[in-house]
Amino acid sequence: MKDIFEWDRLLFNGLPWFFVAEVAFRTVIMFIVVLITLKFTGKRGVKQLSVFEVVIIISLGSAAGDPMFYEDVGLIPAITVFCIILLMYRAVTWLLGKSKRFENFMEGTAKCIIEDGQFSIHTFQKEDLAQDEFFAELRLKSIEHLGQVRNAYMETNGAISVFFYKDEDVKHGLPIRPQLFAMKSKTIPKSGIYACTFCANTQHLEPTEGTCTVCKRNEWVHAIITKRVV
Repeated sequence: MKDIFEWDRLLFNGLPWFFVAEVAFRTVIMFIVVLITLKFTGKRGVKQLSVFEVVIIISLGSAAGDPMFYEDVGLIPAITVFCIILLMYRAVTWLLGKSKRFENFMEGTAKCIIEDGQFSIHTFQKEDLAQDEFFAELRLKSIEHLGQVRNAYMETNGAISVFFYKDEDVKHGLPIRPQLFAMKSKTIPKSGIYACTFCANTQHLEPTEGTCTVCKRNEWVHAIITKRVV
């Protein structure tokens, strides 16, 4: 019968001691692979956590799980993984503090999504946040239409920060309540101020089919000018 405290099996599981060097190499490679992969998945995939924090969670979780469950995974290689991850964490943190270019690559920069009540469409198209999801974020902040919003930014952690107009400065804007936004149409039923459903540009239109002067789209919804109620 096997001795449950057979130390060579428990610590190395019959592997040669120089296998630790291979574990270190594998850990560095996989750490970089996971880091780059999550970097290119975009902010939506790691919302509220930095890419770096997600890498640490995944790496440590995997390193801790296998030696807990599998007899053929020695403890020393797993501990080596933890040490290498810690060293990589220290190295990346040091680089973030020393290189602005590396910091911008890893963490990104805040992006302006709304400027003066309209989408900054070139910035917004680059982000992987769907319009419906973005509207939901704004509704949670008690925003009824984009005319209430002076600026909105996508922060580096995926959160949305919003700066509002004063009540007296609120203007006509694109409604983001679902029942109002769903009334969008390419036909203008009556004269009034309408908002482009793509870029939120507002125009005074007559009963016809209007074309947005900003994005050249032609789908509209009646703009509203209600004040924000918190």
